[in-house]
Amino acid sequence: MARLPLIDPETTSGDMRASFDRMPIKLNVFRMLAHAESNFVPAMRFANSILHKQKLGHVHRELLILQVAQRQRAAYEWRQHVPIALGLGVTQRQIDLIEHGTYDDDAFDDAERALLAFGAELIENVRVPEATFAALRRHFNDREIVEAILAIGFYMMIARLTEATETDLDPAAGMAVFDGGKPRGA
Repeated sequence: MARLPLIDPETTSGDMRASFDRMPIKLNVFRMLAHAESNFVPAMRFANSILHKQKLGHVHRELLILQVAQRQRAAYEWRQHVPIALGLGVTQRQIDLIEHGTYDDDAFDDAERALLAFGAELIENVRVPEATFAALRRHFNDREIVEAILAIGFYMMIARLTEATETDLDPAAGMAVFDGGKPRGA
């Protein structure tokens, strides 16, 4: 049971209520995040921009989110993002390897291995060795690198939110949440 009560979306108002009303599924992570009233809508917009507006590819982003979940032991993120990753083209073998912390395997191409090596350093050490960064730059441009850093940072924050509050696990929502955040007409 969560350490804090989950916010009932029906009791919210204004921009927060409008944000909840647009959600196809009101996951517990969002109901927990709603305690931070002034941060809720900006955080939701930021999350949506990571999922739908970054130049960093969907597969690359999902590999990083799963890596964060695995390395931070974030059960909530893992449960929600495995089906999303599969829906966006990550293979079950890649997921299994990430679950075991194995990134140097032929299931990953050179770009993915460089990205996961970078992610591991960033998550664990903050500072990234020059050789790791140089390998990343061979495959990703400046924008994609910064977007990767922001995605990792955001999902590390969500891992801390769900783990520190012991947010109750929802059933995996799969692509419903991802698709619900797409810009209208996309």
